[in-house]
Amino acid sequence: KSFWIQARKHLFSKCYSRYKIVDAGCFRQWFQGSEMHLKCAYLLTGLIVAVYGQNYPPPDVYWINQYRQGFNFQCPDGEALVVIQSYYDQNEGPDRVWSFECMPTPEDLGQATECWWDDIMHPGIEWYHTCTNNGIVAGIQSRYFESVQDRDWQFLCCKYNRRCPYHCWQTTDVPEQYGEEGHFVMPQYGYFIRGAGTTFSAVPRDRQWKYIICQMTTFDCPFDNL
Repeated sequence: KSFWIQARKHLFSKCYSRYKIVDAGCFRQWFQGSEMHLKCAYLLTGLIVAVYGQNYPPPDVYWINQYRQGFNFQCPDGEALVVIQSYYDQNEGPDRVWSFECMPTPEDLGQATECWWDDIMHPGIEWYHTCTNNGIVAGIQSRYFESVQDRDWQFLCCKYNRRCPYHCWQTTDVPEQYGEEGHFVMPQYGYFIRGAGTTFSAVPRDRQWKYIICQMTTFDCPFDNL
């Protein structure tokens, strides 16, 4: 346990500022090399996992919100969302606090040509949503509704010229069980979050997420909304 704490702090001190990745090269070193991709995914996930057994949010993580409060998180220009953490508390909500990290997009993707807030996903129901217009996720905003003890969700999506998604897949459930801490780290540089599918449990009033991950073409394509 102490090894992971020290390793996590060491990595974060080199690669992270208060709420975003500031040294993309630092993380590219972790992601580059074909035989290291899965190892990096497991290692980074382990590094971000907080000390088990705590009954409060880890203090060394910058949580974007307080329980039962709305939030608006946006990556800096030219960056995309790559890390999502959350911590559940039955007594304080039931609700979660959230933390997000961003990383600069690859140079061959070019500059974002348009960004927009996509459709709102309503509270109290299951939903599945990907960015329209071939966008990738560069931010998230959410409001908490006391009447249903759940949140609505909205993705900030960014389009890069006429690049199209391909080689898409869904993650396993995050968290694995309702009420657990949630940790997602992009397993490989050059992949992007395009959306998510969620299930909702009425008993703990909590969600499980399956993030939709894609690569983007390095050339323009004729399709407007894959």
